[in-house]
Amino acid sequence: MTPRAPLHPVVVRFGRLGDTILLQPLLHKLRRRYGGACRLVSLGESSRVLYEGCDDVAEVRHFDSQYGSLWLNPARLRTALSLRALRDAPFYICEPDVRTRTKVRPMLALAGIEPAQCVFIEDTPMQRDEHWVDWLMRFADQTPEAFSGATGAAGLPAAPRLRPTETEEHDARLWLQAHGMAGRPLVLLQPSNKRTMRWNGVRKVEDDDKSWPVACWAGLARAILDKLPEASVLLCGSEEEAGYLATIGAAAAHPQVVVPRHGLPLGHLRGLLYMAHSMVSVDTGPAHLAAAVGCPLVVLFGNRWPSTWTPRSASGSAVSVLGGLPEVSRVDRIALDTVVKAWRQLPPRPDHVARQLVDDALQSAGWAGCLNICRTLGIEEPLRAASS
Repeated sequence: MTPRAPLHPVVVRFGRLGDTILLQPLLHKLRRRYGGACRLVSLGESSRVLYEGCDDVAEVRHFDSQYGSLWLNPARLRTALSLRALRDAPFYICEPDVRTRTKVRPMLALAGIEPAQCVFIEDTPMQRDEHWVDWLMRFADQTPEAFSGATGAAGLPAAPRLRPTETEEHDARLWLQAHGMAGRPLVLLQPSNKRTMRWNGVRKVEDDDKSWPVACWAGLARAILDKLPEASVLLCGSEEEAGYLATIGAAAAHPQVVVPRHGLPLGHLRGLLYMAHSMVSVDTGPAHLAAAVGCPLVVLFGNRWPSTWTPRSASGSAVSVLGGLPEVSRVDRIALDTVVKAWRQLPPRPDHVARQLVDDALQSAGWAGCLNICRTLGIEEPLRAASS
């Protein structure tokens, strides 16, 4: 029997950073099912950065905005026309939002993609208390009518794994050296989310259920440094959020609390998370990235269900969840002492993950680089970590 030629599934998702990260298990499952890496159609440059060098993704076709008429959005129009060359592929439309689906269907029609080639996640209802990744994995088992002979793929991890590229790791080490942070345990704080900033400044606290007071973030930074006196505490966010982060840095009033003047590019953030001691974050995209690269994490939930949105780690690194529905609907109801206690109780990275980091550092940066990575992770015995 002649084996079937590999197919490259097309996955459409117009989500934000966290949504795009949560796609990874589905992309992996579809590659296993069809034999070929996926083509991802998405929003924003972040999707390209996330999946550059990923075995599950052959290419990313992205544009910046889904809004407005298809005919008045040149980038979206070009992407739609480019799909004509993919009319022999299965299409997986991962868009649950009605308004967004109205943007997808015109693109498919313009490209001449037949309904028999497509499956839509709207036709696979989400189950009660189901995690978003589990829903995507069930959806990945659906098969377009035109590809009814496709085999299944069972026993695959239902958690994202998105290791940084070698370039991102190298750039992250250089960034730490340039900022005088090499060789120190590194703890990252992610105070902001997509709702934090408005066009005219920081959103009012009452309008943002994920807002934790500046004094709490500053108190957390000082508590971390009380426990890890040699650490650097890095406040993460975009360039637009730098002013808000600076207010937290000023309130902390400690030279080892670092606020990047121009924010952190996504590739830098992934590289730093990969080698960091831990992270504390509100429920937002970088929290999912921390779990996906194996960084121990405390995540603060507001008006969302942790059962659906808790970050998952394919490497087994710890994820500690505080707040969230049904008991807690606002992050500012979570006490500082509760967050400090959760961070102190985070277990270290699993041994196999720590060993991989140490081995990577030995190969790329030598023994001095290995010592720096061990200190960044908070590993006290690098020789044992490297040889165990």
